[in-house]
Amino acid sequence: MFLYSDICRVLYRITIDFMADVFKFKQFEVAQERCAMKVGTDGVLLGAWVQPTRETYSVLDIGAGTGVISLMMAQRFPEAHIEAIEIDNDAFEQTVENFENSPWGDRLFCFHASFQEYFQEVEEEYDLIISNPPYHLATQKTADDAKNLARFEDALPFEHLLYGAKQLLAKEGTFAVVIPYEQEDRFLDIAVEVRLFPVSITHVKGHKGASIKRSLLQLQHEAVEEIKLSELVIEIERHQYTSDYVDLVKDFYLKM
Repeated sequence: MFLYSDICRVLYRITIDFMADVFKFKQFEVAQERCAMKVGTDGVLLGAWVQPTRETYSVLDIGAGTGVISLMMAQRFPEAHIEAIEIDNDAFEQTVENFENSPWGDRLFCFHASFQEYFQEVEEEYDLIISNPPYHLATQKTADDAKNLARFEDALPFEHLLYGAKQLLAKEGTFAVVIPYEQEDRFLDIAVEVRLFPVSITHVKGHKGASIKRSLLQLQHEAVEEIKLSELVIEIERHQYTSDYVDLVKDFYLKM
């Protein structure tokens, strides 16, 4: 049986092992001691979940953090050239280190810049754009500037994220994000305004009786007649994971 407090924290209990200075995946390692935001469930879910609608040869990771999503993309798409953007200096340096120490260092590159600067200067188009963006409200800020930059939406408002993704996304490309469920409607309203349309939405719950915590969204330039809707439940009970969750992340986690 789950206690109510367990339900509220279930997505975050899974990330306890992520707090180590180096987190080991099956095919790569992620050093994270200099990053304000460590490897977490949200990014790993997004990296494993996204299903591009075309052959993937170019990827852009917006807000790389530790670089974990870029590394997952390099593992999943062996022909792809992956570029990442990270504004925080320590996280940028950590990402570059993780890229260089991976099996795919020749296909991974990180820019030290804001996304706003990047999309105004770059003319390249990408088959896949992916992001685990900051989404906390300004009223929740702490005294830690680096953590605020990684966590709070005023560093990268949804309007800027979606407008920039629209400019850089290839004609038949895919844009994928993970956001809090309670912000899904606002995000999709902005997306439609810039003419990006959802094709796939997965709602994530800690367990079957819990409320929805996260939305995994996949968007593209053209609207579809029917959006693919699904639900992902992570645990059956404490530390016993559902087959859907295991199938999704089994190529990455050592302990599955």
